[in-house]
Amino acid sequence: MKFSTLNLCPELLTSIEKLGFETPTPVQQEVIPFLLENTTDLIALAQTGTGKTGAFGLPILEQIDKDNPKTQALILCPTRELCIQIAQDLKCFSNRIPAIKVLPVYGGTDIRTQLPELARGVQIVVATPGRMLDILQRRKADFSAIKRVVLDEADEMLNMGFEEDLKGILSNVPANAQTLLFSATMPQEVARIADNYMKTPHEITIGSRNATTDLVNHEFMMIHAKDRYRALRRLVDINVNIYGIIFCRTKVETQLVADRLSKDGYAAEALHGDLLQEERDMVMKKFRDHRLQLLVATDVAARGIDINEITHIIHYAIPDEFNTYAHRSGRTGRAGKTGTSIVIIHMREHFKLERIEKTLGKKFKQKALPLGSEICHTRLLDLAERIRDHEVNPELLENNFELMSSVLNELSKEEIIQRFALMEQHKMLQYYKDMPDLSTEPEKSRTKPTPSVRKFGKDMRADHVPRQMTLGMIELVINIGKLNELTPLKLKELLNDSVPGRPIELGRINIVEKQSYFEVPYAESNDIINHFSKNPTSFAGRQLNIVLAGNAKPAASPSHNPKRKGPYNNKKRPPKRKSY
Repeated sequence: MKFSTLNLCPELLTSIEKLGFETPTPVQQEVIPFLLENTTDLIALAQTGTGKTGAFGLPILEQIDKDNPKTQALILCPTRELCIQIAQDLKCFSNRIPAIKVLPVYGGTDIRTQLPELARGVQIVVATPGRMLDILQRRKADFSAIKRVVLDEADEMLNMGFEEDLKGILSNVPANAQTLLFSATMPQEVARIADNYMKTPHEITIGSRNATTDLVNHEFMMIHAKDRYRALRRLVDINVNIYGIIFCRTKVETQLVADRLSKDGYAAEALHGDLLQEERDMVMKKFRDHRLQLLVATDVAARGIDINEITHIIHYAIPDEFNTYAHRSGRTGRAGKTGTSIVIIHMREHFKLERIEKTLGKKFKQKALPLGSEICHTRLLDLAERIRDHEVNPELLENNFELMSSVLNELSKEEIIQRFALMEQHKMLQYYKDMPDLSTEPEKSRTKPTPSVRKFGKDMRADHVPRQMTLGMIELVINIGKLNELTPLKLKELLNDSVPGRPIELGRINIVEKQSYFEVPYAESNDIINHFSKNPTSFAGRQLNIVLAGNAKPAASPSHNPKRKGPYNNKKRPPKRKSY
């Protein structure tokens, strides 16, 4: 089937051809003819990336009364990004029909800029539920001429808590309006909306219910919780041409991961709800223009991402619900291109993966975390292939080539290759040079002592025998450890973020199950203990307590002055050791 065989006007067919589309997708082949010939309500179940906007948008544009400026079609979607994307697609389809006006209406921008455009008359309104309900309550919208209402990504709108908003909006729509419900999955909440607001709807299902596209490969990697970020770096490094989205659970985690990636030299930025609309638009533009290689996003912020070239979806935090996983993984494997969805999990999260596998009806393929040597090999091979395939224009060098040749004349071919490779990949080669193979580290966290010998808090600290300490250092203990997912990096960030002044230099760190031992400069130890004693600080829901470890004594140092301020030579006595 070709678009030219569908009963669409010449203007739309010309626009479709200019956009490079020839053959409608399966959902478009089913939905477009139905909507052109019927006014019956419709439920269409199809995965993201299958062309749903064209499926409902082209029939709407075909049947709009161009001479009537009143709103005739309302399209509701969950996020600003998706709202903008749908409106842009409809404008591209109708660019040869200037009489048709399309207006995106969404939160995060001044409502006063949207109301005048709405008052001037637009035939199609694309809106997020919250902003649309706000406009209705102000009596600034006229829905009397609406013939079609589209609920796009209906399952996600309900997941985001828009059920009451949808009810308020649909109650203002004429009773004879045709309702079109598009969704990737059909949970009970969506079925309830269909029962309450649709009249004997016709159903079109592309594939099977609660399924994902076959163009996506589903994989997972099992790691220790403390290695999550290092595992993420290895995934990015081994996939040389990755262009992907990393999904995190919270806005704080999203920003933290994006900042760490950027600091480590990756082209990555965060997308979450705390950003201003202008900032979100700027990040999305950079990502669409391929100036960003990685987008780190929350589920809500990434709902409107409709980019066909995305190669990988990485789930930094596995979602609790299948619907969330389906929408995430649906960002890749679009427009006939294959993609990969990778879940990073630790041992205690395996049950979540099994639930998703059961609903999906597919077993995820377990992949071993790549070794550092494998990553270096892959990167250097890619560098060699890029050099080999690079087109040379001798005119750009002209007289300089002979000069360069004379400078490099003393070096052999092998030496030139080695030096060039090290210049290009020095940072990565150095990073993986002494990096342990994460997949072969022993599972210490799963080894539990028997109850008869297990000790906690004061008893464990009293029995702790300090190691031979670094010169000028003393050992402290904090009441969080592996069970709180503490890592050396998190400990350093915690101390430096909490204690004012210059960064604290840490010595050796030993993180055990429920507490952790670390060395700090002798002269700074008293300030650290007093600070946390006077300023309550929490980590992972636990109030922190820092005291001296066991019978810790500072290692002697030639520069050590016994009269200097420290935990044993201060006018005040050291803080009383507390139990926890």
